Amino acid sequence: MDRGTKVFWLIIAALFCASAVFGTLAEDRRRAAQTRGGDLATGDMVQLHRATDGDTLVVRTTDGEQIVVRLLGIKSFEPAPDKDPVAAIGREAIAALEKRVAGRPLRVLLHSTPKDRHGRTIATLIAGEEDIGLYLVSQGLALVYPVYPFQTLPMYLDVQSKARAEAKGLWANADTARRAESLLTEWGKRAAE
Repeated sequence: MDRGTKVFWLIIAALFCASAVFGTLAEDRRRAAQTRGGDLATGDMVQLHRATDGDTLVVRTTDGEQIVVRLLGIKSFEPAPDKDPVAAIGREAIAALEKRVAGRPLRVLLHSTPKDRHGRTIATLIAGEEDIGLYLVSQGLALVYPVYPFQTLPMYLDVQSKARAEAKGLWANADTARRAESLLTEWGKRAAE
């Protein structure tokens, strides 16, 4: 192997190692951001800091702590990649969520299992008298996730049926509706196990 080839492969190896190191550091920062902050209790008041997607929010406590909250009982489509038709619904969910709760205090109602495997707080968030997750389902911007039952699941399912019948949000597009139906079928099987 000539010197030029050795230098080339040495550079490739160095770039590969640097990518692995930076990737690991980025993943560590992402995990730390998800589990950052203290614990919330039912009845706590928080405010939206930002929505990472239609079912996961970073909220700010009255002490200024930032805590990641996973909305109980719903799943939204991811907001990326841009060319995926369901990603547009994911972006709409974020926009609707941010618009609906901007500047409003949110009351926390914890799930019986207060944290998920990623360290996120699992809760229902109430703005005034409105359940934010239920609102997103009613607009066709999120799906009911029945795998882990919760007290208001029947109400969520009724609202989802109404949004589907009225062709709201994701239900207005045949492609996104098919993907949603597929997910609901899969989740229904898992919930029955």
